[in-house]
Amino acid sequence: MKKYNVYRIVMGIAIIFLLVFLIMLLTGNVAKSGPALIGFFILLSVGVKGYDVVKGYTYTAWVFAGVTTAMFFPQPFISIGTFKVSLLVVPLLQIIMFGMGSQMSLNDFTGVLKMPKGVILGVASHFFFMPLMAFIITMVFKFPPEIAAGIILIGCTPIGLASNVMSFIAKANLALAVTIVPQQQ
Repeated sequence: MKKYNVYRIVMGIAIIFLLVFLIMLLTGNVAKSGPALIGFFILLSVGVKGYDVVKGYTYTAWVFAGVTTAMFFPQPFISIGTFKVSLLVVPLLQIIMFGMGSQMSLNDFTGVLKMPKGVILGVASHFFFMPLMAFIITMVFKFPPEIAAGIILIGCTPIGLASNVMSFIAKANLALAVTIVPQQQ
């Protein structure tokens, strides 16, 4: 059987899982519909690899599969036995940052120095446009003051690791991303 046909079969089964999920959702079985949605995202993650047009979305589909699994079955993501999984957050972040840092050299940063417009635009986006957009969103949707304050606060706080990881995965200019985003301590 050709490789292409295998991916078509996987995508067909993924669509069946999605239909099962939608039927369960419409019939009010939301709590029991989780495995169908998880199965859909897992099969979608495998299936998209067979199509050049959407192959780049494989990681995104796996993220959706993981998030869906965590939403329907949160316990393994909270603790395993008596071990709290949250204790792994800091060491894993350190490993991720070390891994990204090991892929960079001083030449990467000299390239950033040669393009100050990118740095200025990036810093302006983080400290002007993001808070401005947060403010506009709170005004448009007329959030209560305490919710609006939270949204604006989040808009004022660029998150370094998440954007750097996405830049790394996208094979974008990681040195520029590290330069413009203040790292959280």
